[in-house]
Amino acid sequence: MSRIGRMPIIIPKGVEVEIKGSYVRVTGPKGELNRTLSPTMVVELEDGKLLVKRPNDERMNRSLHGMTRSLVNNMVTGVSTGFEKVLEINGVGYRAEVDPKKNLILYMGYSHPVTMEPPAGINFEVDQKTRQIKVLGFDKELVGQVAANIRMVRPPEPYHGKGIKYLDEKIRRKAGKAGKA
Repeated sequence: MSRIGRMPIIIPKGVEVEIKGSYVRVTGPKGELNRTLSPTMVVELEDGKLLVKRPNDERMNRSLHGMTRSLVNNMVTGVSTGFEKVLEINGVGYRAEVDPKKNLILYMGYSHPVTMEPPAGINFEVDQKTRQIKVLGFDKELVGQVAANIRMVRPPEPYHGKGIKYLDEKIRRKAGKAGKA
């Protein structure tokens, strides 16, 4: 039995879950998420807890069991508390700001500023002093994808470490040119 798949998902107050076959809809204070799961997995609501069950021990069903539970748990967590990814800007002259329309504007050494429009359900926060960008939202998959798109504007380079990186990311540094002896 999958250790992750068999754990129950506790539903916090203010979160409603609707299950119709393999379709799951979760509504909470932050927003609403819905997803169609694998038809072989069974999601049941018992005593304010969600349980994910699999029909048998076939290899495919074992692999889907934990993943299905994680997807549903991320939906419940997202609509109740939300998710956040923090990016850090390193480099002289590199900066970011949020305009009045809530778009993220990045000044990353190109001849023009890069403007990123947030998808529905995503918000940006920029701290000018620490040069950090926060991507906030209730859909974990979307928050991660938007953060990855921001990082790709100027990925960190290995010689000086300049660019946009995740806050907890370690950049493997390379030695520069060796001078003449």
